[in-house]
Order: sequence, then C-alpha cells, then structure tokens
Amino acid sequence: MPTKIRLQRHGKKSYAYYHVVVADARAPRDGKFIEKLGSYNPNDNPATIDIDFARCLHWVKEGAQPTDTCRALLSYKGIMHKDHLDRGVLKGAMTQAQADKKFEAWMKEKESKVAGKVDGLAKASADAENARMAAEKAANEKKAAEVLAKTSALAAEAAAAEEAANATEEAPATEEAPAAEATTEEAAPAEEKVEAPATEEAAPVEAAPTEEAPAAAEAPAEDTANEQDKKAEE
Repeated sequence: MPTKIRLQRHGKKSYAYYHVVVADARAPRDGKFIEKLGSYNPNDNPATIDIDFARCLHWVKEGAQPTDTCRALLSYKGIMHKDHLDRGVLKGAMTQAQADKKFEAWMKEKESKVAGKVDGLAKASADAENARMAAEKAANEKKAAEVLAKTSALAAEAAAAEEAANATEEAPATEEAPAAEATTEEAAPAEEKVEAPATEEAAPVEAAPTEEAPAAAEAPAEDTANEQDKKAEE
C-alpha cells in the first residue's frame, strides 16, 4: 500500500494549523489516516513544528513519501539528514559512530541557527516596539506643545481683553474731571452775571439823592425870579 506523509488541515479560516499524518495516498486530504506524527503551526514566528522524530524516521525508512511541505519540515528537524547518514552506514561509507558524530554536529549547528533566528526576531520586535514608543512619545510631545501654544494664546487674549476692559472703565472717570471743571467754570460766570447787575442797580439807588439835590436847589431860584418879575410889574 503506497503511503504518504502529508499535512491534514485544521483550525479556522485565515488561522489554520496542520497535523502531520501518515495516510494512504488514495485517501482524501482530511480523511482517514494511518498515524499522526505531529503538528505544524505556521501562525507563530518562528513556526511551531512538533513531530515525533523516531516515528517519522521509521516511516521514512519504510518508504513513505513526504509531500514537498512535509519534506521541508522533516529536513528542518534533521530526519532526512539522519536517514541519509544511516544509508551511508548501511553502504559501508562510514561507521555508526562517525554518523552519530556528524549528526550531533549538524544538530548543534542547526540549534545555533534557530537560536540566532529567535534572538533576531526578538530584537526586531523590541526595536519595533521601541520605535513605536518613540513615535508615540514624539506625537504626545507635539500634541502637548500644540495644546500649550493654544492655551498661551487664549491666556494672552484673555489678558488683552481684561486690559482693554480696565482701560475702558478708567477712561470715563478721567473725562468726568474736565466736565466737573467746566461746570464749575460755567457756574462762576453765572454768579458774576447775577451779581454784576445787582451792583449797577445799587449804584443808581445811592446816586439818586445826589442827582435830585440840584433839582431841589433849582426850585428856590425859580421862585426868586418870579417874585422879582412881580415887583417889576408893580
């Protein structure tokens, strides 16, 4: 029976994960399978690959053909390299100890690469977070500066309006003083005009006897002239 190592889809739309299974090549993709070998989740970064190394190697040795994606997963985990070394041992190209030593060296190198990738992703994530925080801080500072400028402008306008109101309140008081002085000046001439005629009228009253006195003195003179005329006629 031809067997294949392939992926069986699970999960929801836009967030799928997969089971690594051994199934009959004639079975549907998500149909019946022979054995589940592990799982693969491409949504993580780096992707999560959890498979049974021994069982996968067993099925590879049994002749199960992995799909392209499963072959990449098995190579990533070293299963295909292990199978290659074991074939070399069977052919007599190397001893089992040499094969195991080479495989251990390969696994250490692979782990260091994986660790370097994880560190690089963590650093990139930290840098992105720092850049985001710096951009957010700059935006907050800019917004605070704009708010401060607006507040200062409003305060300046309020101070200018208050000064204008104070100037308007002080201006009438300053203008009322000349008005009061003008009223005083107007009152003074009025008093002078009223008192001046009184003085002029008083003067004729006192002078009247002086002007009438000559009239009284003229009366005896006229009487004396009449008497003389009468005597002359006699």
